[in-house]
Amino acid sequence: ICCCEYVDRRGRRNHLAACCCDCEELDDGCDRWLTCKSLPPGALERIADTIADRLRVPWFSGAVKINVSLVPPLVLLPVFLHVAALHFLLGLIILTSLPVVVLWYYYLTHRRKERTLFFLSLGLFSLGYMYYVFLREVVPRGHVEYSQVVALTCGLILMLAALSRAKKDPGYLPISAGNEKPSHQGLANKSVRGSSSGLHGISGAASSRAVNGEAKGYCRMSAEQPEGVKKDWCTKCQLIRPARAGHCRLCGRCVRRLDHHCVWINSCVGEQNHQAFILALSFFMLTSVYGITLTLHTICRGRTPFVALFYCPGAYSDYSSALSFTCVWYCAIVTAGMGYILLIQLLNISYNVTEREARLALRDNTGRRLLGGLVIDTGQYNRGVLCNWGHFLSLGSSPPQRSAEDIV
Repeated sequence: ICCCEYVDRRGRRNHLAACCCDCEELDDGCDRWLTCKSLPPGALERIADTIADRLRVPWFSGAVKINVSLVPPLVLLPVFLHVAALHFLLGLIILTSLPVVVLWYYYLTHRRKERTLFFLSLGLFSLGYMYYVFLREVVPRGHVEYSQVVALTCGLILMLAALSRAKKDPGYLPISAGNEKPSHQGLANKSVRGSSSGLHGISGAASSRAVNGEAKGYCRMSAEQPEGVKKDWCTKCQLIRPARAGHCRLCGRCVRRLDHHCVWINSCVGEQNHQAFILALSFFMLTSVYGITLTLHTICRGRTPFVALFYCPGAYSDYSSALSFTCVWYCAIVTAGMGYILLIQLLNISYNVTEREARLALRDNTGRRLLGGLVIDTGQYNRGVLCNWGHFLSLGSSPPQRSAEDIV
């Protein structure tokens, strides 16, 4: 097929020029709208699926489909920031509503158990656009040295490199090729009957509730390893999971030492990429705070960055300063959110507990709340701060040993 052709979701050959043609769902929806009739159930979903399937760009081996969730940040973020730079009150309204909209969309997708590229697109485009505004509006003022620009650029590159590493395999457990459900289910049921306790000391061998990546219908079993560490059975992946592994409902895979599914990287955080995830967050925090400091020193000279963030006379005297100041506040809001995530991660590492284990412990009331509830200590893997960090730094250093029980 040529660069403008593609095979649609119905398996038919189509062309980009016919993007608005031969759409029965859209034609029927327009007819019903003109005649003031209600749409049949599922009509809007079918129309949305058709539009998403036809949203493509030409490519060498055929038109490539564009994920709809990638588009809103590319369009709305620059528009909102430029409108916010027009007046102080507009900036206050927009910068207050943006986090609310993002949290609402996160709740919506999390409730529907949907994977989306919206947050990854928002994060990457925010980085690129903030860097563009810095080079275009702040650097030409002459108060930022060349070495400072190089340091900021290096920090951005290191953060993207760590993010790229965090996007790779988090430690997926291999899915069985044969998928022999009857024998495996019988093995699980037999083991469940012979056990009175599950993984991490959670009472009840069979738990059907879904908590932080635990899908419904996962039977827990205790299979003794040589070390005495218990395993559990995943009915979806049809395998016996090692200790601290978990099933992600969004990815549909079991992950070794599953911490959580991060929407900002659109992937799980597990044994193989947890270090890269922490490194990406750390580089982001350092680069963002450094960029905010350089910008505030430029547009609010003579004031410390913290004071200038809340009191900067003349910030709205010209549009360039107003846009820079608005972007600083946007960066500060994002940095505060990421800083909270990084703090929780560092505390969890210090107590050798994953986010998934903390939520399971809260559900079953088996953990202790420490530091005002910022961390949940399950006490099962905690060996002291130094030993816990040594264990974390050794994650992924050697390929995990896969026994015959792991691959069913």
